[in-house]
Amino acid sequence: MYYDAVSAEYLENYKLKIWFADGKSGIVDFTLYIRKGGIFGKLADLENFKRFTVNQELGVITWDGEIDIAPETLYSAATQKPLPQWVEKAGLKRSA
Repeated sequence: MYYDAVSAEYLENYKLKIWFADGKSGIVDFTLYIRKGGIFGKLADLENFKRFTVNQELGVITWDGEIDIAPETLYSAATQKPLPQWVEKAGLKRSA
C-alpha cells in the first residue's frame, strides 16, 4: 500500500525519518510511544531504539521482530495526514 514504510533513517533522540511507498517521507518522534511503557518501554534504551529494521514484506518499522507500529499510523504521523477512513470507521485512533 502507499503508506507502507520502505526505508528509515535514525536522526536523533527517538526520531526516525521514514520514507513510504508513495514517495513521501516525514519524521516520526517515538517519545510518546515509549512513555506509554508496556512493550514500547523496551525502546527507552536509545541503543536498542537505534536497532530498528524495516520489514519490507509488511511495510513496518520493527524492533527485534516483535515491536512494530502499523504503517498507516506511521504514515499519518509522518505526513500529518489523517488516518485512512477504514481505520477511523473501525474506531481506531492514532495512539501517539
